[in-house]
Amino acid sequence: MSEYQYYEFQAIDRPLSEAEMRVLRSYSTRARITSTSFVNDYEWGNFKGDQDAWMEKYFDAFLYVANWGTRVFMLRLNSTLLDLKTARRYCCGESASVREMKGKIVLTFALEDAQSDDVDMGESWLSSLIPLRSDLARGDLRALYMGWLHLVQSGSLAPGVIEPPVPSGLGQLSGSLKTLAEFLCLDAGLLRAASRLSEPIGNSQLKPKELRARVANLPAAAKDDVLVGLVGGKGGSCVDPILREFIRKHSLGIRYSDESTKRRTVRQLLRAAKEHDLGVNKVYSKKMTKRHA
Repeated sequence: MSEYQYYEFQAIDRPLSEAEMRVLRSYSTRARITSTSFVNDYEWGNFKGDQDAWMEKYFDAFLYVANWGTRVFMLRLNSTLLDLKTARRYCCGESASVREMKGKIVLTFALEDAQSDDVDMGESWLSSLIPLRSDLARGDLRALYMGWLHLVQSGSLAPGVIEPPVPSGLGQLSGSLKTLAEFLCLDAGLLRAASRLSEPIGNSQLKPKELRARVANLPAAAKDDVLVGLVGGKGGSCVDPILREFIRKHSLGIRYSDESTKRRTVRQLLRAAKEHDLGVNKVYSKKMTKRHA
């Protein structure tokens, strides 16, 4: 079977300059390059760039798919939109990790043994996954919790490790979250078990008249800064902490289990998942046996 590798980068917060596009072109004569993207697939050769360096300098989202089972999905956000300490509570292993560089947070979700015969599947993933970036910026951390479940499933965490705060809405996944679960081959039984302590999403949105009244009371300077930033192409990174907390409170119904709430260990989650599907437990046992051999 011939090799197939698919690379896709997307710039969201700002377009690439002509000079930057020329730099990217120097790495490939056949890649599809626009002011917001770099897309290429390889059957015989290899990518000559550095995906980590490109995510630091140019792009906000990245996807890699190979027909031997490797998958990688990366997102970059301004560090003011996602706290590094919070992200590390969920993304604490090789297959779900986070790093900070130059005021940016980069999340990486990776899978090494996906099973698929569809070598063209790379083109269908990233557009469905990118909305997770906006969700994370608004305070919806369900994608991070699913990354933590991926660590559980892959056998990367010891049985006694306690789960991080559980977000509400794990039983009400959006299309993008369902795509992430599919991308990571997340076991349905494990996800159902995790959702047992996840409250339904509440409706915290105000009526337009009430929302207008509350917006009127926000600091005028903060609102002006947002407008200037948006016009200047800074996107969500221009939202100051006061406005960001306001948006999270009134546009989402996401809540999290606090430190006093009983949370489960990896062992307990796997036992609960066993009631739905034995597959994840078999995978975990095999991984842990290999780790401690």
